[in-house]
Amino acid sequence: MSGTIEAKLATLGITLPTPAAPIANYVPSVRSGALLVVSGQLCFGADGKLVAKGQLGGAVSVEDGQKAARACAINLLAQVKAALGDLDRVTRVVRLGGFINSAPGFTDGPKVMNGASDLMVEVFGDKGRHARSTVGVSALPADAAVEVEGLFEVS
Repeated sequence: MSGTIEAKLATLGITLPTPAAPIANYVPSVRSGALLVVSGQLCFGADGKLVAKGQLGGAVSVEDGQKAARACAINLLAQVKAALGDLDRVTRVVRLGGFINSAPGFTDGPKVMNGASDLMVEVFGDKGRHARSTVGVSALPADAAVEVEGLFEVS
């Protein structure tokens, strides 16, 4: 553990996974000045399997979607750690963008995204409060239920 944020993760029982490698022609993150943009992360759990697969409003409940969004947020933090070496270098979570694999008519995407947002606030406190967009989509890679991307201000 290198700092207070990782100590906080430990108290929450969270161990950061090895960051996922890109599956196409992109990089996991890009730093420009004080901003770190992290590519969308799927809801893979610590076991390497999807936390939730399929569509919200179909086979996947809002509660399972929230768990999937939380897994995405953990994977975002793993990418941030890989890019910066130390999560204490995050000075602000600026924005999260969520993509919810949604059945037609599913309108509770924002409730699903709370799984990711709540974790950022739990871990970073007020620095974790962020702007956010949530978009319902008809499909995601690997039939994942949720994908989340992030924008972080860093030192």
